[in-house]
This record gives sequence, structure tokens and C-alpha cells, in this order.
Amino acid sequence: MSVARVLEDAPWLKSGPTARVLELLNSNGEEARVVGGAVRNALLKIPTGDIDIATTASPTEVIRRAREAGIKSVPTGIEHGTVTLVVDTQPFEVTTLREDTETFGRKAKVAFGRSWIVDAQRRDFTINGLSVDADGVVHDHVGGLDDVAAKRVRFIGDPDRRIAEDYLRILRFFRIHAAFGAGAPDRAGYLACIRARAGLASLSAERVRMEMVKLMVAENAAVAIAAMVDGGLLLPVFGGVAYTGPFTAMIAAERSLGLQPDAVRRLGALAVAVTEDAKRLATRLRLTNAETKALDSMGHRWWRLAGMDEATARRRLYRLGEDRYRDRLMLAWARAGGDAGSAQWRELATLPERWSAPKFPLKAADFVARGIGEGPALGHVLALAEDAWLAADFPLQETALKAIADQAVTRFNRDHRL
Repeated sequence: MSVARVLEDAPWLKSGPTARVLELLNSNGEEARVVGGAVRNALLKIPTGDIDIATTASPTEVIRRAREAGIKSVPTGIEHGTVTLVVDTQPFEVTTLREDTETFGRKAKVAFGRSWIVDAQRRDFTINGLSVDADGVVHDHVGGLDDVAAKRVRFIGDPDRRIAEDYLRILRFFRIHAAFGAGAPDRAGYLACIRARAGLASLSAERVRMEMVKLMVAENAAVAIAAMVDGGLLLPVFGGVAYTGPFTAMIAAERSLGLQPDAVRRLGALAVAVTEDAKRLATRLRLTNAETKALDSMGHRWWRLAGMDEATARRRLYRLGEDRYRDRLMLAWARAGGDAGSAQWRELATLPERWSAPKFPLKAADFVARGIGEGPALGHVLALAEDAWLAADFPLQETALKAIADQAVTRFNRDHRL
């Protein structure tokens, strides 16, 4: 049975780019509605993000109308009925209503249709199966309104069938629950995910990464991750142990410091104990080079940061840089339990806010003037001097720097005479 209600506080439906697209498509016997996440978010009174539109009009008709209105159209997925319209630099994915004619995973054959009910019933979750028309009327053909109110994430129809259509829906179930759900995951959906977990092996690394990165920063990520671990759903993804305690502690540490959630930092807390873990994750999730380097740095002897005095912490900060220092320090903090010695951990974590590392003041010319020739020898003596400068706590006085330079040259010459 279909249910409808009026969406309050949605001015973007009445004016602006969204209203213009709906007006373009709502004429001459065709209808268009905003569908999916934007409707869900509007009901939850959170930012809508991307706005997707469904229509009874065929893709060729959408393109024709856009051309006549002077609107740019891009056939981004025209074989599946999707055309992207760009209005005032804002993109809208416009998809013709569809119905499955044959179902076999992501390659299901679809036909264009005109039934809003059938189109809603082929979507993944009830809270994503809602649509809203240009007048602000929300149409619910799958029980999504009640589930939005209850913050409950349920598959539409039979969970086993929905998952078999696309095994990525296992990860989406937990990611959507982490972002919009409350309490424990829906029992029927949870058990279906466990039954189908072998299907995770069929997913591309890129698709898995996309979902896991979003899950890491969701509001209730800790609850979703704990459920995944209990159900044996992370081992096929990570290929190794998941540490829920440090993951929860990392979230608490971020919040304590007022930091924005960071997907890579949280992934490190969840799955990286040593640098080998970072390399494995980088391969399994097809991480970017920057993400791989960040995880590798976090896993490199993080335990040495526990119990540092501030002088040692300054040397670590100088060597690592602000971001690498904070991430590795927070991994050590999370693995210590998050609350253990929290005052000291907070002092160490906030060091970059109180102190900026000076630049190493000695230059190559200082050592050339002392008889060191160009080449590897010069690099070696510079490194010796820099180490001594750090050990002396970053002095900047000319006399101290002269002594450090002289000592570095003396040591280099002594070592190379042996």
C-alpha cells in the first residue's frame, strides 16, 4: 500500500536548479520526482548532497527537452536510462523509470517503464525507495517513511534476493546503517548479509574501497563495524584481523580533540598493527598512493610514541611533519585504550598547535667552507649535523650552530679515517 506525506522545509523543490529540472520534465504527460538519498536526507533534516531524479520520460526525450531549454546533457549511463543534466554547474542524474526483465547480479536486464511502484520496489533499502514530487509530496511504496522515522535500515522485499543482485549491498547495508540507522542493524538484513558473505570475494577492490571509506567516517561507524566483525564480514574484506577496540578508541580521541573524522586514520586503527598490514590493505582495497603512504607511516613503530617527553615529541614532529605525527600518535593512543593517560596523550596530540618546528639552519655552504666536498660526503655530514641539532633541542644561536657544524665535520673526518 502506498503512503504519502508532504515534505516540509524543502525550498530547493520550489526554486533553483532542482525546480528547473523538475519543471522541464513535468509536462506533456511525463512526470519527474526527486528520488533516493536526497529525499531521505530531507526527511532527516540533514544536507541533501547529490540530487537524483527519476522520470517517466525516455532518455532521448530527456536529452531533447534539455537541448531545447539550453541545458547541457551528458549521456553518462544512457544504456541504463541515465542522463546527467547540468544546471548552473550543478549536476543531476536523471534516470528513466525501470523494471527488471532478467535478474543476474549487477548485469540485470532492465526495461524502461512508467510505474513508480515497480521502480521503487527494485531499489535496495526502504529509506532509499522514497520519491518526492515538485509539490513536496513524498510517495512511499515500500514502507520507507516509517523506517526513516525509526532510523531503521531494511532491505526492500527479500533480503537474500536483494543481496544476490549485487553483493556490494552487504557493505552498503552496514554503511547506510552507520550513517542513518540507530541501535542494532535490522536482524533479517544482518542474517542475510552473513549468509551471503562469500559473495564479497566477487567485488572489485575499487567498489569495496568506496563503501569502506564512507563507512569509516559515518556517525555510528563503531556499531556497524562491531556487527560486521561479529558476523565474520570483515575478514573477507581485509584479509586480516580487525581491531574494534582501537577503532572505537580512535573515534573517541578524534572527538576529544575536535578533529573531523578521517577515513584513513580510522582504517589504520581498525586494521593496521604493523606496516605489513598497511601494504596488505593497500592491495586489497586498491588504496591511493597518498592513502597507502599515510597507513604505512601510521604502522611504523607507533609504539615508540607512547610515554614520550615533550622534547622527544618535538623531534618526532620535526621528522614526521604535522599530519604524519598526529596520525601515528593517535594510533598509539588508540592502541593504549584511548583513555589511558589521556591528559598526557592530549598534550602530545596537540603539540603541533603549540609548537612549530623551525627549519634546520645549517646549509651545505657551511660545510663546504669547512673543507667538505660536494657529493655523498656533504649529505652525510649534513645528516650528522641535523641529528646533533635535534638532540640539542633546536638551538638557533650562532655559537651553538658553529659548535654543531664543527663537531659534525670532526666526527665525519674521524669516522672516515678509520
